[in-house]
Amino acid sequence: MKNHYKHFNTKQLAAGLGVLLLSSTFVGCKKDKTSTTTGINKVNHVVVIYMENHSFDNLYGEFSGANGISNATSANTIQLDATGTPYTTLPPIPGTPVFPVNLPNAIFNIDKYVQNDVITQDVLHRYYQEQMQIDGGKMDKYALYNSNSAGLSQGYYTTSAIPLLALAQKYTLCDNFYHSAFGGSFLNHQWLIASASPTFPNAPTGITAVVDPTTGVVTTDGQVTPDGFVVNTSYSVNAPHPATTAAANLVPNQTNPTIGDRLSAKNVSWAWYSGGWDNALAGNPDPNFQFHHQPFIYYKNFADGTQAKKDHLKDETDFIAAAQAGTLPAVSFVKPLGTYNEHPGYSDVSLGETHAVQLVNDILNGPNGKDVVIIITYDENGGFWDHVAPPVIDKKWGPGTRVPAIIISPFAKQGYVDHTQYETVSILSFIEKRWGLSPLATRDQNATPLTNAFNF
Repeated sequence: MKNHYKHFNTKQLAAGLGVLLLSSTFVGCKKDKTSTTTGINKVNHVVVIYMENHSFDNLYGEFSGANGISNATSANTIQLDATGTPYTTLPPIPGTPVFPVNLPNAIFNIDKYVQNDVITQDVLHRYYQEQMQIDGGKMDKYALYNSNSAGLSQGYYTTSAIPLLALAQKYTLCDNFYHSAFGGSFLNHQWLIASASPTFPNAPTGITAVVDPTTGVVTTDGQVTPDGFVVNTSYSVNAPHPATTAAANLVPNQTNPTIGDRLSAKNVSWAWYSGGWDNALAGNPDPNFQFHHQPFIYYKNFADGTQAKKDHLKDETDFIAAAQAGTLPAVSFVKPLGTYNEHPGYSDVSLGETHAVQLVNDILNGPNGKDVVIIITYDENGGFWDHVAPPVIDKKWGPGTRVPAIIISPFAKQGYVDHTQYETVSILSFIEKRWGLSPLATRDQNATPLTNAFNF
């Protein structure tokens, strides 16, 4: 098995892989001319690679043919302060002296100051704050509600320099795809598998937000809403979770259905693969293992000691081995270790995307590559600005800011930009449509199931 965690020059490797993707013919991707299967049923494997914390404009704002930064206007670009007045210059970015303290009140190219293989500060991305950043679709308060890194929210990367570009150019890039729930990673992972927000009845006061009943504005932030929904980073009663978390603050087991339950009920094989899982479960987590990126452990059906947990929650190394051997389950969710997931603060764009390219090559070069659909998307925007106002579907939950999504498959349209409106739960809708599963909730039931990206 290949060692995906070997230290390497990410710029050189990314460049090499890009050439491979554009020039190679994948032996495993030839269509079976004798098959009588038609339409979406040609798909026998779905792989979701779930990356972290970038808006569409932040990574693909310069992508040819996409709704990018060239379509932004001053009205949805200029950032406002707490009084509703445009900043004279963007709020200074703390902690990194390479960024000027007097950046113009506009979007700016991060690569002018720091390359995409360098870890930057995290950008604030929380449930209440994202709604305030979006500001009713004006998209003008990302810098204001960003206590982590202020004006960095307005930065974007040079699209031509990102390692996933070759895949986006070769296959289908979706430029109208939104993360389903306002806020951060925890909540959007829950929506990816359940199309719902977890609940925490009688949560401790110390972790519960306080919201002004008249204005609806949060006055004291917290992990749990006043009506008992868990919206910000929280940990499960099940393993693994940080040893330092107070037992009273651990989220109790959830009982609403997940996509895993639906698949298992139809005897459709599936697994959630996580980088660093085996070590974390053994009590020796990697420093960058993210406990709240493991959504199934919050559910009773996958609680400690259950056979379902053992059967379906696995290490990313198991995924790599299965991809190379051609033994992938019908549905795979892949969550890279924090070091490789692109999350600002502990990962960088180059290293994370190069790892994603390696995973894609393992799949397409393996026996399952001939009938696979690979979806690479991001759990949420990570606090980064985007010029497109998200659609109003559910005023309480979302969707939030636009994020990238790449559809890679022998059935995907080639060199195509898909302008169809999608969201995170469109992935659920696609899986449900392919295997005849009942929807989990109204959001996934009504979401468009990615089918416009394909030539079946």
